[in-house]
Amino acid sequence: MNGGAAPRGPHRLGRWLACLVMACALANPALAQDAAAALRDRHASLREALSSSPLQRPVVIESLQSSTDLTGRVYAVVDQPFSRLATVLPAVNQWCDILMLHLNNKQCRQSVVDGRPVLAVWVSRRYDIPLESAQRIDFVYRAQAQTPNYLSVTLSADSGPLGTHDYRIHVEAMPLGNGQSFVHMSYAYEFGMAARMAMQAYLATAGRNKIGFTVVGRKPDGQPVYVGSLRGLVERNTMRYFLALEAYLASMTQPPAQQQEYRLRQWIAAIERFAPQLHEAGEDEYLEMKRRELRR
Repeated sequence: MNGGAAPRGPHRLGRWLACLVMACALANPALAQDAAAALRDRHASLREALSSSPLQRPVVIESLQSSTDLTGRVYAVVDQPFSRLATVLPAVNQWCDILMLHLNNKQCRQSVVDGRPVLAVWVSRRYDIPLESAQRIDFVYRAQAQTPNYLSVTLSADSGPLGTHDYRIHVEAMPLGNGQSFVHMSYAYEFGMAARMAMQAYLATAGRNKIGFTVVGRKPDGQPVYVGSLRGLVERNTMRYFLALEAYLASMTQPPAQQQEYRLRQWIAAIERFAPQLHEAGEDEYLEMKRRELRR
């Protein structure tokens, strides 16, 4: 949304209404209960897909594209107790550490603007572009709902590079028992003509051979054909952010002095398990780059 202006178009209207509903969840327990019930229903509907996921772990990835927006979604069963997610997700001071695991995020600073916590993130088009050429996105953080069986947080930004806007990172989770939780992460933004042209230029050059996770067909020999283009782009970024959250949660089991290095190594190892989609930098290059950025 841009200030107090009315949302434009059906996609933005739907997103605006979703934000309004979730923003009321803390004040209205019934709405939080409805959101928790919806997540339980989604888990039930995905049970078979999770158990038979081609990713060799209980993870399902979806993406949507319209003429003006992109959305990626990850649904996953994680080997983390809900109590740990309930400690991490609603704590805004831990989110810069999560976001900085993404190789294209060069710097993150937390502040308070108009009484709201804001995470300023400098994002580069490629991991090897320096901070000086990165673009700043200001994410407003909201812990929207937290009950013994459900939690929801959102990072939203009105604007981004090249006319992109209405960014939204949304994470919700519920307990499954046996030390596991069900997590849904979505990553979405809207774009105009300038951003579309820039993304298409990237996909025609450096990104021309990059793929996503959704299987859209089969080759004559039966091998899968994966989605590419803009849907592939948003699937890759959504998965990178999900793996960042997962690496951060895993690092909480380590002594505090070892947590940063542990989650860096966890993230790059997870990326390499999905190398056809996610590989960009080698392990040594990534670790050296991130250590330097985090020292800054």
